Amino acid sequence: MKKNYFFKFLLLAIPVSAFILLSFSAGNPNSLSGSPGDSGANCTQCHTGTASTSNITITTNIPTTGYEFNTDYTVTLTNTDGGSRNGFQVTAERDANNSKTGTFISTSSDTQTAADNSRIIHTSNGNSQSSWTFKWKSPSTEQGRITFYGSSVSGNGNGGNSGDKVYLGSSVSTPSLTISDAKRLNFDMFPNPATENLNIQLPSGVEKASVEFYDYVGRLTLSKKVSNLDSKIDVNSLSKGVYLLKVITDSKIGSQTFIKN
Repeated sequence: MKKNYFFKFLLLAIPVSAFILLSFSAGNPNSLSGSPGDSGANCTQCHTGTASTSNITITTNIPTTGYEFNTDYTVTLTNTDGGSRNGFQVTAERDANNSKTGTFISTSSDTQTAADNSRIIHTSNGNSQSSWTFKWKSPSTEQGRITFYGSSVSGNGNGGNSGDKVYLGSSVSTPSLTISDAKRLNFDMFPNPATENLNIQLPSGVEKASVEFYDYVGRLTLSKKVSNLDSKIDVNSLSKGVYLLKVITDSKIGSQTFIKN
C-alpha cells in the first residue's frame, strides 16, 4: 500500500515539476531583479547557487546629460557568461527612495512585461539568448535620478534548477534632463582641456559640490568633492578623451564637456 502511495505521489509530482520549470522558462514575474526596492531578491530564489556581480551589463541610449519626460529609450541587458538556456529580469527605481518609475515596453517576442509594466522579463522564446533589448518610457513628472537593476540566469539546460549561475548588475545612475532654471547650476572650470589638474569655480552662494566625470558610454569614471576652499581636482587617472562633467549640489545640477589631454 505504501508503495502505491509513493508511485501516485511520484506521478503527480512529475507534471507539477514540469509545469513549474516550464513556467519559469517563460520568465518569473515576481520581484527578482536584485534591486534595493525588491529587497535584493533575485533569480537564486529558484536557481541554486550564489549570485555574482560579474558577467552582466545594463546599457541604455539615455544621454549622459539625463532623460527627458515621457520619452521612450532603448535598454539592453547582456549576460556574457553564455549559458545554453538563459533568462533575465530588469526594473527601474528612483535613487531617492527605490520606488519603481517609468514603464517597460516589450519590442519583440523574446521579452514580456510584468507587474503593471514596472519590470520586464524573458519569454520562453528568449531562452536561447544572452542579450535582450527592450524599451523604457520615462516618467511624465520629475522623479530625480534613476537606476536600472537586473538579474540574469545562465542555465546549463539540464531541465532542473541546479548547476545554473545567477548574475546581478545595474546601470549608471541617470538624472532627469528636464531641469528648471531654478535648479540649474552655472559653474566655470579651467583649464579645459587639462592634463593634470582641473579647477571648478562654483557660483556665488554655493560652498561645496560633488563633481562626476562620465565617459562616452555613460560610465562614471571619477567622482570628487570640491568647495570654495578646495576647488582643484587631480585628473591624472583619467584616460585621454572627452567626458561629461557634472557638478551637483543638494538642490542644483550643472554639466559641461571636459577634455582630458
